[in-house]
Amino acid sequence: MTDADPAEGRYLYCVVDADRGDPDSFAADGIDDGEPYVVASDGVGAVVQRRAEPFDSDDLSEVKRWLVSHQLVVDAAGETFGTPLPFRFDTILRGDDDAVREWLAAERGTLREHLDAFAGKWEYRVTLSTEGEFSPEGDERLADLEERIADAGEGTAYLLEKQREQRRRELERERDELLAADLRERLEPLVDRIEPIDAADPLREGNPSNRVAGFTLLAGRDSEPDVGAALDAVAADGDVEVEYTGPWPPYSFAPELEGEP
Repeated sequence: MTDADPAEGRYLYCVVDADRGDPDSFAADGIDDGEPYVVASDGVGAVVQRRAEPFDSDDLSEVKRWLVSHQLVVDAAGETFGTPLPFRFDTILRGDDDAVREWLAAERGTLREHLDAFAGKWEYRVTLSTEGEFSPEGDERLADLEERIADAGEGTAYLLEKQREQRRRELERERDELLAADLRERLEPLVDRIEPIDAADPLREGNPSNRVAGFTLLAGRDSEPDVGAALDAVAADGDVEVEYTGPWPPYSFAPELEGEP
């Protein structure tokens, strides 16, 4: 690659299959009123905006706005070109459009392979939360503790109540693990890939305090009816709430590209 001008740079949103849409007509609102556009080389394109330095702020709300703007541009690219390969937020390539074209040409084989592999595949997110207070029934150990508490003096009762709460938490954890395993078992045959949602993921849906499980799914749009039916069956249990969102570009599944700027 030729030497890049340090005063020039391109912010990278995603890679797209430029043959599936018109690069010249692409339009979207970029971060901080930037104007994204497509630089294409031999059928592979990059959605970029002119930017030499990363976006940086100590204001968390501003960073969140940038993240949302980044996502909206990638979403718009998906509508125009089909499934895109998203870049991580704040990925900058030094140089001008020619530098972008050189990078695309150098990585074309890998990029084309990934674009073909993800074509028509989208990310969906499912979260499962419980409703109401957990009320275990039929546990002999818990019943025994309840009887002993009723007959105990104040000091002993206090210790037994601690044991009761510990047992309740154990039973609740076991219930949650069974619900999560059942949800995964229902969904796995219907999708291409399924992964748990990272606990640190800022885009996690559902009630955080009562969340039992969260999964990201990679699937084609034709899987939506079957996935929806499976989730309806889970939601038929009045004690749980299911949230199902998407389709999104495959943020959780897109590879970290070798040679990524």
